[in-house]
Amino acid sequence: MADPRAFISFDFDNNETEKHLFAGQSKHSETPFSIEDWSSKTHLPQNQWERLIEAKIGATNMLIVLVGNTTAWATGVVKEISFARKNNVPIFGVYVDGANSSTHLPEGLARNRVIDWEWNSIASAIRQLMGEGKNK
Repeated sequence: MADPRAFISFDFDNNETEKHLFAGQSKHSETPFSIEDWSSKTHLPQNQWERLIEAKIGATNMLIVLVGNTTAWATGVVKEISFARKNNVPIFGVYVDGANSSTHLPEGLARNRVIDWEWNSIASAIRQLMGEGKNK
């Protein structure tokens, strides 16, 4: 199996640290995959951002949403989830920053598709998505 390409969606204003930790740990974990960070590195005008991000999400195998305590209200995350759905890109979430099963979720992210930040569970979720999703 080729290494999966994942777009990491996160609340830019509140969970950038967790995003860096997640991406870094994925490279050094003992899980049988690597995750590429395809997210935008800079602020862009809205229409340019939407075109760029939708194209990037469409070129990945999955969208991983880092779910923090304020992610439900992050409009960029909600748009990224909608882009993934539009392009048939499988989605799952990972709780970060003290978030848990009672934390509000962004629109379009199912509660049963959000897991704890535990690498064995994340590897299992990725294997499942690679089996059911599109394998570009």
